[in-house]
Amino acid sequence: MSTATLDPVALRADFPLLAGQPELVYLDSAATSQKPQAVIDAEVGFLTTANAAVHRGAHTLAAEATELFEDARETVAGFVGARPEQLVWTSGATAGINLAAYAIGNATLGRGAPASTRFALAPGDEIVLTESEHHANLIPWIELAARTGAVLRHIPVHDDGTLDLDRAGEIIGGRTRLVAFPHVSNVLGIVNPVDRLVSMARDAGALTLLDACQSAPHLPLDLPALGVDLAVFSGHKMLGPYAIGGLYGRSDVLEALPPFLTGGSMITTVTLDEADYLPPPQRFEAGTQPVSQAIGLAAAVRYLDAIGMEAVHAHERLLERRMREGLREIPGIRLLGDPSTGSGTASGSGTGEVERVALSSFDVDGVHAHDAGQFLDARGIAVRVGHHCAQPLHRRFGMTASVRASAALYNTEDDVDAFLDAVAGIRPFFGVAS
Repeated sequence: MSTATLDPVALRADFPLLAGQPELVYLDSAATSQKPQAVIDAEVGFLTTANAAVHRGAHTLAAEATELFEDARETVAGFVGARPEQLVWTSGATAGINLAAYAIGNATLGRGAPASTRFALAPGDEIVLTESEHHANLIPWIELAARTGAVLRHIPVHDDGTLDLDRAGEIIGGRTRLVAFPHVSNVLGIVNPVDRLVSMARDAGALTLLDACQSAPHLPLDLPALGVDLAVFSGHKMLGPYAIGGLYGRSDVLEALPPFLTGGSMITTVTLDEADYLPPPQRFEAGTQPVSQAIGLAAAVRYLDAIGMEAVHAHERLLERRMREGLREIPGIRLLGDPSTGSGTASGSGTGEVERVALSSFDVDGVHAHDAGQFLDARGIAVRVGHHCAQPLHRRFGMTASVRASAALYNTEDDVDAFLDAVAGIRPFFGVAS
């Protein structure tokens, strides 16, 4: 393992918002990360010096814009271990999952090449998800099941937040056509066992889709090596701009999937009655593309690469342990997915200590999550409150809302200590401390 380290204090100077607000403790990076100056400069630089429509026009400016756009694709694809033709630009992970769901739906309708029939769903076919899904990796499949007659099944989680792999082995079977799951839970911070789930899906002949939103910013990521068929990630969670993300796909999968959105720039020949489509990734990129955003995301990837994802991961592991251990010591704090603080119901547990990113969600006994969040905000600490687009998982742990603190490479141990000190003051402030 790499011994590289990073200096979060020095890095903070690269982020204009953080440099301009030195007292701010920003612990909401799981929702959206801050952007370094290099990303801002890259996007503004394109708009001020090379702005033109890509893949169109014969003039020099259009050619330059196209080259920058496709160079960005190569850079971002390389960051996740992929080839450029395996990366489809989307507006984010939500759009990527919807693209996959609607493409499978179109295959079910008989659209696409003969190879598309492998994705067609029949009534009673099963789509397997987990109990810990973000709504973005749940609702598109709910809708696809409603359109096709497929059945949704869900892998439960133990009290410690880990997936029940024994139940997964029972659920994934002969009728399973798709297994979609998060690499990292956006509520629990747990890194799920991708290899085990991919192996089960392969044995069943099922397609796999990985939600990598919470892993791409924090872990070294090689999607082909993980063996997944499809994966999505969002730029704004990994230091990049808003409205840009990626759908990775194995080449044979993307080549067989029919398109979802249709229009200009994704066709070869069009008549008044029919159309032929380009190969991937352009087949899935209809209309005007997020060009400046893609270039900004490439700058974010270069920034992360220069630091080293091993160094990012090692630094954030220290923050995660400090945060989790500190929360465990505060009376009245109940961590989701942590039986030592009383979360969950008695339905078993996993195998003990698991790998996590620097993210913790918790309940403050006697204080609503929104009140706790406002208390922390008044002390200069930015956290997330609510159900974090994961209502079923919160119900699993017997609550409707929680407070979520999530760190990134620019956070320091002092940030975590300030956060823990403030959390310790919540219950006394509201008069509910025992």
